[in-house]
Amino acid sequence: MTLLDIVKKSGIVGAGGAGFPTHVKLQGKADYILLNGAECEPLLRVDQQLMEIFPAEIIKGLEAAGRFIGAEKGIIGIKNKHKKVISILNETIKSLNLEDFIEIKEMADVYPAGDEQVLVYELTGRVVPEMNIPISVGCVVINSETALNVYNALEGNPVTHTYITVAGDIPNPKTLKVPVGTPIEEVLKTSGIESFEDYSVIDGGPMMGPVMKDLNGFVTKKTKGFIILKKNHHLIKRKSMDIVQGKRINRSACEQCRMCTDLCPRYLLGHDINPHKIMTALNYSLDDGNLQSSAQLCCQCNLCELYSCPAGLYPRLSNLYFKTKLDEERVRHIPKKTDYAPRKFRDYRLLPSKRLVARLGLKNFDKYAPLTEEILEPEMVFIYTGQHVGKKANPIVNKGDMVQIGQQIGVIPEGELGAAIHSSITGTVIEVNEDFIAIRRNLNA
Repeated sequence: MTLLDIVKKSGIVGAGGAGFPTHVKLQGKADYILLNGAECEPLLRVDQQLMEIFPAEIIKGLEAAGRFIGAEKGIIGIKNKHKKVISILNETIKSLNLEDFIEIKEMADVYPAGDEQVLVYELTGRVVPEMNIPISVGCVVINSETALNVYNALEGNPVTHTYITVAGDIPNPKTLKVPVGTPIEEVLKTSGIESFEDYSVIDGGPMMGPVMKDLNGFVTKKTKGFIILKKNHHLIKRKSMDIVQGKRINRSACEQCRMCTDLCPRYLLGHDINPHKIMTALNYSLDDGNLQSSAQLCCQCNLCELYSCPAGLYPRLSNLYFKTKLDEERVRHIPKKTDYAPRKFRDYRLLPSKRLVARLGLKNFDKYAPLTEEILEPEMVFIYTGQHVGKKANPIVNKGDMVQIGQQIGVIPEGELGAAIHSSITGTVIEVNEDFIAIRRNLNA
């Protein structure tokens, strides 16, 4: 069985972001395998701690993936502030005799250093063209937890758990290992807060994560953090703005200062995206197809909305409006150029993370969230069949079946993009439907 088969069978997907199936990333050949250890979202603490605690496993997983795709080099991208972790990784690379294959490149503590295309440029000097992905410039990118999952798969262990940071306006910031399918409220209560009537929760990082409409969901393989803040915190109010009201505010106050464009990370990489012009196109219903479609170049990092705009407007919502509209119409942006280079002033417009944290009103909550030995043992798990990019997994178990932890319970539909799913506990299947498989824990297991 090849590494590709093992990764596919183990249900490995991007541990964060959209949850793209990792076996698909490993199907092609590339010059570089890149480890995204930047973890640029404020308050999240997963990757940096995994690299400190499991350095050998992560490096071996990265090496295995890199060798399989024929990479000439594996590069670990990590922020230069993590001196201890960098030292541990360097010592581990040396002890494994991998100095000729794997190296560490330190990155500035800026946002969004962990954006896939920003990372590719910082580590290789290559710019991913508009409407393309890293493989187009010979790069495959995985993050620290994904590399750890590759190692675990080689040891015969599929993805059954994920690591999550719980942070924000809470008594006990922490990072913990959680079974996939755990009710989210059970994770949130480890924060020391029992009632969330006065709180809102951001699913993911404070920049890109959405405010949850309710807390009744379940942990997925790509869940990386929950930020708990009081409902009256200005960040919650900003992120709760709907697109209709945002459009109205944009039209009433946008003065075309172009700060949203000047700090846009994709614009700074040389892409033809101009958020201030996209704002005008929406505000005045300009029928400019190429300008509208350039909104598809937006990575939704939210820098324009939560930092750049001096008037507190919503450029990202304008981009999102056109992205959604054109996706529905099946219109795709057509790049006008083939050669890309960063804009000459890019280095002077990178945003320090500390400045961003202060602007977001999170300085008092920017604390260490240690990886605990606390073990969550939910009575039931609800494992989504569609917690990844692609088609939902087809269940291969039935109500009443006994399943063991790590047992495969869902397969990829034949010929489709998707990922396998596995039971995260030992117990009895109590419900199977199109959306999830519910399992009750066997208390004698």
